[in-house]
Amino acid sequence: MIAIGLTGSIGMGKSTTAALFAQQGVPVFDADAAVAAMYAPGGEAVKPVGAMFPDVVRDGRVDREALSAHLKESPADFARLEAIVHPLVAARRAGFLEQARKDGAWCVLFDIPLLFETGMEDHVDVIVVVSAPEDIQRTRVLARDGMHAEKLDMILARQTPDGEKRQRADFIIDTSKGVDDARHQVRAVLDALRKSSQNPRP
Repeated sequence: MIAIGLTGSIGMGKSTTAALFAQQGVPVFDADAAVAAMYAPGGEAVKPVGAMFPDVVRDGRVDREALSAHLKESPADFARLEAIVHPLVAARRAGFLEQARKDGAWCVLFDIPLLFETGMEDHVDVIVVVSAPEDIQRTRVLARDGMHAEKLDMILARQTPDGEKRQRADFIIDTSKGVDDARHQVRAVLDALRKSSQNPRP
């Protein structure tokens, strides 16, 4: 089974691209969705995050806006948060992989925004980077509710630059020409992977 790692900086169209893989029948593990579930009431991250950062837990859940504000004031706490969240995400990822194997999937996709930043490139077989020109990226992100240039710059500062991601990619999906064009690129990637799996190198 081939493990695909999908990544891309904010605003590049990664979530849309992950959905396109899912439409082709590829099981997808969404790291952001896993974190959202863990932050929700009853989620496994609520108690440990609340113990470390009491000001960010409200109504039995981790308030992501409060957490973002806390981290803006105390950036050094990113590492403490990651020490809690990353092992929990890894446990969910392992369960997903086990189920995919039982289901007989020939490949799976891990949607991991911080693939390179967390060293996850060593745990996948193929890296697909979603990209678009910088002007399109910024236009997309700044159109989101609650987003502003300072917040975007803070997020980008914590992400591996797009140019470096592209250099380290096995495949690049350019989303600048719309969803239909991206869908064709996704199909091309899967076709290439099928061929490589059927004709492995000696």
